Amino acid sequence: MYMTNKYAGQQVLVMGYALTGKSVVNYLRKQNAKITLNDRGDLSKDPSVNLLLKSGIRVVDGGHPLQLLEEIDWIVKNPGIPYNLEIIQEAIRRNIPIYTDVELAYRESLAPIIGITGSNGKTTTTCLTHHLLQDAWKGKVELAGNVGVAAIEVAQKVSEDDLIVMELSSFQLMGIETFHPQIAVFTNIYSAHLDYHGTREEYIAAKLNLVKQMTKEDYLVYNADQVELETWLEDCSAIKVPFSRQKIVTSGAYIKGQSFYYQDQEVAPIQTFKLPGEHNLENALAALAVAKIKGVSNETIRERLSSFKGIRHRIQPLGTINGIAFYNDSKATNTVATITALKSFAQEIVYIGGGLDRGNDFADLIPYLKNIKAAFLYGESKEKMQIDFTTAGVENIFLLKNLDQASQEAINYAREGQVVLFSPACASWDQFDNFEIRGDRFIDQVESFRRRVEEGEFNE
Repeated sequence: MYMTNKYAGQQVLVMGYALTGKSVVNYLRKQNAKITLNDRGDLSKDPSVNLLLKSGIRVVDGGHPLQLLEEIDWIVKNPGIPYNLEIIQEAIRRNIPIYTDVELAYRESLAPIIGITGSNGKTTTTCLTHHLLQDAWKGKVELAGNVGVAAIEVAQKVSEDDLIVMELSSFQLMGIETFHPQIAVFTNIYSAHLDYHGTREEYIAAKLNLVKQMTKEDYLVYNADQVELETWLEDCSAIKVPFSRQKIVTSGAYIKGQSFYYQDQEVAPIQTFKLPGEHNLENALAALAVAKIKGVSNETIRERLSSFKGIRHRIQPLGTINGIAFYNDSKATNTVATITALKSFAQEIVYIGGGLDRGNDFADLIPYLKNIKAAFLYGESKEKMQIDFTTAGVENIFLLKNLDQASQEAINYAREGQVVLFSPACASWDQFDNFEIRGDRFIDQVESFRRRVEEGEFNE
């Protein structure tokens, strides 16, 4: 278990009181740090804040005044708080260390960490890695980080015999100093989050923070199909384990024929892995490489690949009903994510999409709409989407008021051998509080259809 009084008497400013902020405050209280909690929102109605005030924690909400920096030793900030805030810039000028919760989690954890990052695929790779290691490792295998599980919470309950599989965003990696994974995984690095980082170079530099403390005793798993990535990781002293979908890399994981291989040994047939799309083959190779590094048997990997159901709301397979395959991709809140989903299928697609109108068009989708048999569009964006779907040559386009109507019409339209794909390419906020609720609504529609089929409603 963790030690108390590690930060006794140290003056710590905690910025942001969402999931990680609450966990950080609770942790630092146990360590007897002197805490100032700061949030730009109104915290007066949060019952937990009243308890903090009674315990002597200073709370400042409604903004970020510079006076907060007086006598502060270091800062722990929510990863989403940008560095261009005046208070953050002033803290940098004063040489006040700024951390994210994953740095505290590393300092606290007795268990080795498998740190996974990338522009695309890191959540699926993280969850699949966790799935492959579960029950095959001698101790517990905990999931943490950017998957919605506060790393500092997990770090307090692990032992030397356990493992933490941690998804790490560029935002989190900007706030580390001593963080040192036993295994680091890079799924890929492309341009992303430039509104936060400012430049592509700054974004890449944030990602590469993951390997700064690694030694020749550690392992670096990386996508060898991205030439730039190999160059960026060249100076890392860890043992390099490449993975590749496009070529044979005998020192790592790759595809040969119709099987996954690791270091010249066949591990599993590709068909054992159920998730569609070439991008998911790369995710599987990365996770498989980690499992082999940790000594998982081929038999176990085959069984675990076969039983992996994917990530909820990310091209999530919902099963086949009357010969029609259903997929929930509610997490696709932009065209980039929907393109990934569209590229995953060779079959005819009955498409469902729409949602919040953010002022953008959908022209990026046009080259990827050739397999669309019919499109059922709903919500604020439906007319804009119709324009670009028409330009792409989609002949059957239907405009509906809401997701329920679009789902029902699409289900009734679809035929055996086709895919019904819900990948909205829009945010959810015109009709739903978040994409999870939206995705659950689509799942409900599919399950209702399944029940009706099982009850014989569609028998002739």
